[in-house]
Amino acid sequence: MQRNNRVYLIRHGQVVGYERFPVYGHTDVDLTDVGILQMKQMAERLRLTEPAAVYSSDLTRSVTGARIIARHHDVPLYLLPELREMRFGDWEGLTLTEIRTRFPEELQKRQDDLLNYRAPGNGESVADLAARIETVFEDIRAQQKGNDIVIAGHGAVNRVILCRALGLNIGHMFSIHQAYGCLNIIDYFPDTTLVRLMNG
Repeated sequence: MQRNNRVYLIRHGQVVGYERFPVYGHTDVDLTDVGILQMKQMAERLRLTEPAAVYSSDLTRSVTGARIIARHHDVPLYLLPELREMRFGDWEGLTLTEIRTRFPEELQKRQDDLLNYRAPGNGESVADLAARIETVFEDIRAQQKGNDIVIAGHGAVNRVILCRALGLNIGHMFSIHQAYGCLNIIDYFPDTTLVRLMNG
């Protein structure tokens, strides 16, 4: 059966400050040396693939990996703000411990309504994120119909795409792990979707 797309969906490598469990969201941070090595290894894994294009969030941690991968392929590299991680408002840059200490009531609200809760300071809800990612992802797939593509994304971004591919309610997204520097492979056919690899 002829497939519409194969998507090589990656998560960026390890980020500076990772050991503190920060919530970076739209905050722009660099990769660690380990993160860069993870992306070089990813580039080797994808060296023999034939993508028609590489897409990335416009945040440095994704762009760095996308550029390393794109070196092996003479194809366009598109940097899209629509592929950014979830926006966490006033929680941006804080650690999980700091959020628990400073925003206990807000955390409870989030737990009570995970899909629709927005962090203070113009944060996005899971539903907001899903709508944003699904829109740009469908546009990318339509533009690249019949082609393989690489997308350098983020943890929550990838989870949205994987939930849809697996037919899961978006509320289950945090049941899917996405390690730094992981690879997912998804094939899209006219009447079905096949997840070939997840968090590999």
